[in-house]
Amino acid sequence: MFASLRKKWNHKALTDPRFDFLFDEVSEEEVVVFDCETTGLNPKKDDIISIGAVKMKGNKILTNEAIHIYVKQEKQISHESIAIHQIRHCDLYDAVSIEEAIDKFLYYIGSRPLVGYYLEFDTAMINKYIKPLYGIHLPNRQIEVSALYYDQKLAETPGGHIDLRFNTILEALDLPKLEGHNALNDAVMTSMMYLKLKNIP
Repeated sequence: MFASLRKKWNHKALTDPRFDFLFDEVSEEEVVVFDCETTGLNPKKDDIISIGAVKMKGNKILTNEAIHIYVKQEKQISHESIAIHQIRHCDLYDAVSIEEAIDKFLYYIGSRPLVGYYLEFDTAMINKYIKPLYGIHLPNRQIEVSALYYDQKLAETPGGHIDLRFNTILEALDLPKLEGHNALNDAVMTSMMYLKLKNIP
């Protein structure tokens, strides 16, 4: 009930009717897995460098429909940030403005549920931009893979320590690690985690 009311109030706050579709009903068979690379870990002061997203339909990961958007940066990217994601200022030659990146992302996800690894941070980064642009927060249902993994492991080891690091989950689920740390590869690996976790009996 409260979730439904929050969604209605969120919809009323929408200032651009182009994005009414974000509030449409959608089949739960389709989800979008996404990841952001950012200049740091503070949504209030850091910026998005790239967004990677891939659709899933049933048990299929639709990599042929995936998107990988690079965002123009007004400030120089710090050495600490480059060490993590390997994206330098000179690598952003085909990047788009943050406004164009957000629009592309919203048209891509539609009203589908969103899946991610520590999704709260990535949605906070998206919300940082869509709130001033369009008056809303992402209304999409959110599915956290680390929570799914935690619940599954808790049944096996009640009361024990559960390692929720990304690479640990990949290894525990016997999944391949893709070469190159970027937003799209992380989204694809997360989609493989989600697919395996939701099919564990």
